[in-house]
Amino acid sequence: MTGDNWQPSASLMTLRKRATLLKDIRHYFDCQSVLEVETPMLSCAATVDVFIDSFQVQYQPLGEGQPRDCYLHTSPEFAMKRLLAAGSGDIYSLGRVFRNGEAGGRHNPEFTMLEYYRVGMDQQALMDDMTALLSSVSEFKEVGRVSYGEIFHQHLGINPHTASLSDLFKLVHQHIDPHLEELDRNDCLDLLFSSAIEPFLGQDASGQLAGVYVYDYPASMSALARIHTNKEGYKVAARFELFINGVELANGYHELTDASEQKQRFIKEQEKRRTQGYPVYPFDQHLVAALEHGLPDCAGVAIGIDRLLMLMLGKRAIADVISFDFNRA
Repeated sequence: MTGDNWQPSASLMTLRKRATLLKDIRHYFDCQSVLEVETPMLSCAATVDVFIDSFQVQYQPLGEGQPRDCYLHTSPEFAMKRLLAAGSGDIYSLGRVFRNGEAGGRHNPEFTMLEYYRVGMDQQALMDDMTALLSSVSEFKEVGRVSYGEIFHQHLGINPHTASLSDLFKLVHQHIDPHLEELDRNDCLDLLFSSAIEPFLGQDASGQLAGVYVYDYPASMSALARIHTNKEGYKVAARFELFINGVELANGYHELTDASEQKQRFIKEQEKRRTQGYPVYPFDQHLVAALEHGLPDCAGVAIGIDRLLMLMLGKRAIADVISFDFNRA
């Protein structure tokens, strides 16, 4: 390390604004009687999501004892659901999470996430609550809610729930890369969404934070959300994402409460990792046990606080809103 790398990557003025944002978030939840909780950053289990990679570390006990593989959490979600099952009521966590392989631009291997859960809410009610939260801490306005099916019809003229794989390939070749092959259905939909739809969501000429919620994703993209039937009769995931100025800010679910279904999803994700040559991590057995005990009907959402501050201040790089980015850590 040489030169000025000892200095923070963000200005001191920005760091003061960051502190104010964190204080305002806590004030909102305090007024709502939502409990702030802390959960373990180090766990014996990891996410098994194909698109998220965990940091693996080793616990070495002093004296006798066998070393044990552990993982830095990519989200406090699993531990928070265990608290919900234990009767915590509404809760939030505001702290650091870790994801391997993500650095530069909008990403840093460690970043700040707000995750919170409201008991008795579904995805639409949680969107209402998110709008209230973001409006209380920033110049945010909600400009629309649109289903996944509707947004594909508006931008690409197709129904993503019924379009054939060959039709999706045609659009991928037309809008993204004519040479892409060996993609499955979800791969095509993800590429089309990120390239041909996402950049145009939540754009506002005035510079205000204009937010668009996209909800009811295909059932195959359910992650930890429950499945329901939408008004058109399609099986969809009760899941939403929030986009501001073409940037994904939040990902929320009407949470799955079925322990058996959750375990099967974990096993399927492990198999996907195995077939694609990725490390296969152990899934959280404690979460499955908590769901067996009984998770209350609830909705939860994760919000990237660094990205929110970037949007609020018009910054292009995450390094500009954190004390020390990965290159200076």
